[in-house]
Amino acid sequence: MRTHTRGAPTVFFISLLWPLLAPAAAAAAAAEVDPSGGIPFMGGNYDGHPMLYFSRGDVEELQYAATGTHQDMARRIREAGETMLEHPEEYLPPWSPAEFSARWNEVYGNNLGVLSMFCLLYPHRAGALDLAKDYMERMAAQPSWLVKDAPWDEVPLAHSLVGFATAYDFLYEYLNKGQQERFLQVIGNASRHMYEKSYVRGWGFQYLHNHQPTNCVALLTGSLVYMTQGYLQEAYLWTKQVLSIMEKSMILLQDVTDGSLYEGVAYGTYTTRSLFQYMHLVQRHFAIGHFDHPWLLKHFAFMYRTILPGFQRTVAIADSNYNWFYGPESQLVFMDRYVLRNGSGNWLAELIHQNRVIEGPGQAGKGQRWCTLHTEFIWYDPNLIPKPPSDFGTPRLHYFEDWGVVTYGSALPADTNRSFLSFKSGKLGGRAIFDIVHKNKYKEWIKGWRNFNAGHEHPDQNSFTFAPNGVPFITEALYGPKYTLLNNAVLFGSATSGSCFKPWTGQVTEVCDSKWLRYKVGLAADAQGQVEAALERQGMVFIRGEGSSAYSPELKIRNFQRNLLLLHPQLLLLVDHIHLDPDSPTRAMSAFFHNTELPFQGTNIDSVHGAFVSHGEDRYKMFWMDDTGFSHKGVTGYWNYPHGYPYIGSNYVNVTMPLRYPHSRVAYIFFGPGVDVQSFSLRGDDQRVDIYLATKDHTYTIYLLTGEVTSKPLFAMVLQDHKKIVFEKTAAAVQTSPEEVEEYVNVMDDNLQHVKPVFQQMERHILGRVLNSASFRKTAERLLQFSDKKKTEEVIERMFAMSKKQGKGKGGKKVNLGEKLSESLPDLFAQIEVNEKKERQRTSKRTYEDSPEEGDADSRAFMDYPDGRKNRKGAFVKGRKFKEVHMVATVGSEGLSSTASYIRLFLLLNTGTFFLLLAVLLTRFQRGRSLHTQRCFYTILIIDCFILLYLYSSCSHTQC
Repeated sequence: MRTHTRGAPTVFFISLLWPLLAPAAAAAAAAEVDPSGGIPFMGGNYDGHPMLYFSRGDVEELQYAATGTHQDMARRIREAGETMLEHPEEYLPPWSPAEFSARWNEVYGNNLGVLSMFCLLYPHRAGALDLAKDYMERMAAQPSWLVKDAPWDEVPLAHSLVGFATAYDFLYEYLNKGQQERFLQVIGNASRHMYEKSYVRGWGFQYLHNHQPTNCVALLTGSLVYMTQGYLQEAYLWTKQVLSIMEKSMILLQDVTDGSLYEGVAYGTYTTRSLFQYMHLVQRHFAIGHFDHPWLLKHFAFMYRTILPGFQRTVAIADSNYNWFYGPESQLVFMDRYVLRNGSGNWLAELIHQNRVIEGPGQAGKGQRWCTLHTEFIWYDPNLIPKPPSDFGTPRLHYFEDWGVVTYGSALPADTNRSFLSFKSGKLGGRAIFDIVHKNKYKEWIKGWRNFNAGHEHPDQNSFTFAPNGVPFITEALYGPKYTLLNNAVLFGSATSGSCFKPWTGQVTEVCDSKWLRYKVGLAADAQGQVEAALERQGMVFIRGEGSSAYSPELKIRNFQRNLLLLHPQLLLLVDHIHLDPDSPTRAMSAFFHNTELPFQGTNIDSVHGAFVSHGEDRYKMFWMDDTGFSHKGVTGYWNYPHGYPYIGSNYVNVTMPLRYPHSRVAYIFFGPGVDVQSFSLRGDDQRVDIYLATKDHTYTIYLLTGEVTSKPLFAMVLQDHKKIVFEKTAAAVQTSPEEVEEYVNVMDDNLQHVKPVFQQMERHILGRVLNSASFRKTAERLLQFSDKKKTEEVIERMFAMSKKQGKGKGGKKVNLGEKLSESLPDLFAQIEVNEKKERQRTSKRTYEDSPEEGDADSRAFMDYPDGRKNRKGAFVKGRKFKEVHMVATVGSEGLSSTASYIRLFLLLNTGTFFLLLAVLLTRFQRGRSLHTQRCFYTILIIDCFILLYLYSSCSHTQC
């Protein structure tokens, strides 16, 4: 026996030590993506204002950074502040309520954030604080921050609230007592209004839409300020409501696997402006970490792969301007500091700022240009040296599989042959939202399209853009009416029901009499396109999309296939393949191509018609022809947008061509001044179409296989001079859909459990702070503001009597009277939550208010108060342990710190004991001792090992 066990101790103890080593290895791996982002959890322990993003003790450090590491951002903040000081009449809100509410007024809240940061960094700047106080007085004087003509839209109010509450937090110590109380009342009234409307407006239940984080972060900011001032019960309800909405969004966002946002880049920055603030705030105040979120890990690609050469414009898919509505420098430094940690975010932010358009198309809006400067300053990490991604400078093909968008040539310096190409063919709302709706996923929360809002999307399946040499040649038509003809897409002859431009029919989502896309019901609810291929081979790019499902079945279109071949950086071939059913009524197609700035002019060469735009001395040309050799003259013009849109219209060229049964092909070539096309022809059969192109430098023969069943497993083959390039079907885009997040209801409930302990800690601190002071009774009444009035009086009297007893504990140790008083209170938050839940259930049938944009939604689809341990069906979830919320504070948590110290001491002592016993066993008792003695030592070591694991777990929870 002794012979067989003599070699065992080494193996035995390696296996025994593995449980101790494994957590350390796991911790090292987790450190790469820290869910907290390194943001310390406050734990309900605040030393007054500021407290939202940083504490009072951090202000001096921020002021020091403004003269050193952050001086570039500080300079922009100072320029904004000085501009407002020089022209106060231009930037101060009006006193008149009629004037304040007469138009969209987000500018007032947006500018107040940067003004308050300016005052905080430069408190001695003459006139700055007076301007900020005057600014806040004017806003506080308004009876409402809503816009008169849009009383159903809380977004302008949200901008005002988040700016006003942020300024209140930053400048609290500079306000007099009257201003502190008055401004707090304004914040409370606005937050209360937002809270009430969160139950009846779309932003409370339409997930992943830009209104939702905008309004929720405003309410959260107001509630945090209100909480700090001791109004715990109301602030608790507001906070829980925000988190119950936003945590659902964060779970649903996990289905978006490519980091995109379906509303496009411009509105995407509207969403992330607030979404990133939300992530920061819930980690700092409630220890809810989202910095390892899979969508966030991919979001940099959405910013980087959508920028045109020159870093001034982006893909303008969906309602858009030329680039970004908000930021994006703030969002980029946020991602770098909390997610990327490689300098790429800082690098891109720096490059975008250097190339900013000061005047003309693409310049930042007056109402948005400054509103993210303060968060950019707060989130910037100067230790991350700006560094481009490893593939910078090389054109890359990128496929956003959820968004249904392909880009090529993004984020390059503007130069000859630095070209950009994009293509869109995807599911309405993106794959995640579309599949959630159609596959009945997340059915505890989602009741079809009513829980989403695709109103900002366009009827744009199988659309594209092209910018040879970085010059926008074929562009999106920006924020305009939702017509197919404004989206570089195709209309078909033969009018159907709902056609906007008879006898032509566009995509089923287009709408004739609204600013918003049709998406909720009917054929529109099922509209989709599909990217079938996105390949790059030897410097050439091939993209194919299928768009027939975006059109009415009445047209009997079996296939609408759009093929793009980038043969040269300045030469693009586009081929439309239309396969009709035998009884299809359509016999013509009409394609539109847009340029928002440069007008098209007609041209033709040898009966092949075309058009061109002039950019300086250069001409960018296009020609077209069908597979019979026919080329119809195009129509050029300017499409004027109706009043109410931010842009006045777009230049276009319209190409109408006949269709034949069973199939027709139309080819278009687009080229820049560096390419001289000398000949262009095509012919086809049932299986394929052959295109012949000759330029001054090369000849191209393209074999494009368009049949549903082809003789070879290819999409296309290109012969360039004597070189062959093949685009094989084996590399086709694979269509998949992610699985529903496991136990998603409980995941959200776990995060909501973080809220109550923070408010309970606040309750203890507030009571401890006002002991034996004149404000004790007033503070107690404020804490119990929404409790039963009769019981409140009894509780206050009992607390007041206890506060007079300055008792001492045993051994002369002071008793924490704040905690004792807190324990004597009823559970403030459970009581008000139960009351509120009953009230919402009672009024849910009559509280919904129609709005022009959200008139058929169902408020019951989102109204719930999570019940901790139960799912919506009322059954307990078996086999699941809910996360315990540990209150670890950065300051003022004596009890917890002492506990952590004891645990640390026992851990160190036990570790030493363990290794001492291990050494004794291996050196003294391995040989010459009885087997019984060795087993006793093994038993002692195993017990000690479990004690070590327990202490290690306790220490990790208390962050000791």
